[in-house]
Amino acid sequence: MLKEYLAELQKTPLLTREEETELWQLYAGGDREAYNKLMTSYQPLVFKIAAGFKLPEPQLMELVQEGMLGLLEAAERYDYKRGVAFSVFAMHRIRGRMLDFLQQDESRSFSLDDTNAAGVAWAEVLASSGRTPFEEAELSMLTDRVAQALHRLPEKEQQVLTGIYLEDRTAADMADSIHVSQGHIYRLQKRGVKRIRGMLSHFIADLKRS
Repeated sequence: MLKEYLAELQKTPLLTREEETELWQLYAGGDREAYNKLMTSYQPLVFKIAAGFKLPEPQLMELVQEGMLGLLEAAERYDYKRGVAFSVFAMHRIRGRMLDFLQQDESRSFSLDDTNAAGVAWAEVLASSGRTPFEEAELSMLTDRVAQALHRLPEKEQQVLTGIYLEDRTAADMADSIHVSQGHIYRLQKRGVKRIRGMLSHFIADLKRS
C-alpha cells in the first residue's frame, strides 16, 4: 500500500507560487476543481510530516489520513490575501492533528510501550513532543512571526525558502522553477535566511528574557 501511495505522490505536479495563488483565487470564487488541485498538491507535505514519526507502514498510512484532515481544516481557515504561504500556515495544524491522534491510544492498534521504527518508545516520543500551554503559546507566536517575516521577503527569496525548507524541494528543482542558476538559488537562500534572522532577532531575545 505504501509503495503504491508513494508512486502516486511522485506523480503530483509541483505548483509555482503564481499557480497556487491563482488556484486559491479560483477557489475563493467557488471553484471546487481548483480546491481539489490544491489539496492534491499538498499531499506530499502531509506525508513528509507523517514520515517524521517513523511509524510502521499500517500506522503511517493512518497518520497520513489524519494529517489530511488537518490539511482540509487549514484550507478552510486560510486567507491567501494575507500573502502567507499555505504550507507555513498548515504545518502546525497538520502535525497537531497527528499528535492528537497518536495520544488517543484507547482505540489504537499499538501501545505507547511499543517502539517506532527508530527503536524509540512512543511514550517518549509523545512526551518529548508535549508542551505546556505557555510553550504552545510561544511556539504559536514564533510560527506567526516567521510567517510574517517570510511574507516580507522579496518574492524570489520567499519562494526559495518556502520551497527548500517547507516543501523539501532541491536547489536544482527551485532553479528550474524560477528560471535561475543553482548558484543564484543558494545566494537567495543565504540572503533570505539572513533577513529573517534580523527580523526575528529582537523577538527571540525577548523570549529568552521572559
